Amino acid sequence: MAGNGDGDGDGDGGKILVTFDVDGTLMRSVGPLANRLHKRAFSHAMEEIFGVRDATIDVVKHHGSTDPIILVSTLEHYGVPRQESTAKLPELKASMVGYAHDHASEIGDGLELLPGVYHLLQTLSKDESFLIGLVTGNLEGIAWMKMVSLGIEEFFSVPHFGGFGSDHEDRGELVKLSRQKALQLFDKTIRLHAHVGDTPNDVAAAELGGALPVAVCTGIFTGSELRQASGTNAVILDDLTNAEAFLAIFGGF
Repeated sequence: MAGNGDGDGDGDGGKILVTFDVDGTLMRSVGPLANRLHKRAFSHAMEEIFGVRDATIDVVKHHGSTDPIILVSTLEHYGVPRQESTAKLPELKASMVGYAHDHASEIGDGLELLPGVYHLLQTLSKDESFLIGLVTGNLEGIAWMKMVSLGIEEFFSVPHFGGFGSDHEDRGELVKLSRQKALQLFDKTIRLHAHVGDTPNDVAAAELGGALPVAVCTGIFTGSELRQASGTNAVILDDLTNAEAFLAIFGGF
């Protein structure tokens, strides 16, 4: 299950790579402004590139998806053929990130860090055994803006790395890509890759990407639903409030 790669390992046999999903795993959307800037970035891009006014991503199911898939599916709902929107994905993604940067002061509106996340990331960042990155359907620029606004960017390994919706539409590929980036950036053997997420898609992506799935019941899915998504033995946690329990996952590796 571990994702291994070439590189000079540490004396202890290599690093443990932990990648985190963002929405529903590290943070949640709250109140009337829930994830407002990200949603507005979608709407802005669809109007700027295709002239679709007042579009909202709420017309499609998007939990556990990636931003490019959400764009294509939403535009299809509003009458834009998938082939046309797919061809324009580079422009759509650039428009979204540009809008987010232009309104950066609003990125934290309607976002709230989930319980235990700050302490867990802080704990992992102090342990040299770990490399910490992101795997999310968010576009990279928007994902890191969220981390900054929530006060947790400093806990991720530097240089920052991960797999993002701006890299690929398939979440399994994003898991693989995050590991490839870690190997290239840090030149360390990775003896285990664990991916943490809150949706069945996160669980499936971890397994497809060669990582240990760690699923948290902090989104809209139950532990039973998350377990059913696993073809192996996914680790299921209620939340991330118990850092010791999280670290214990890696005791046998």
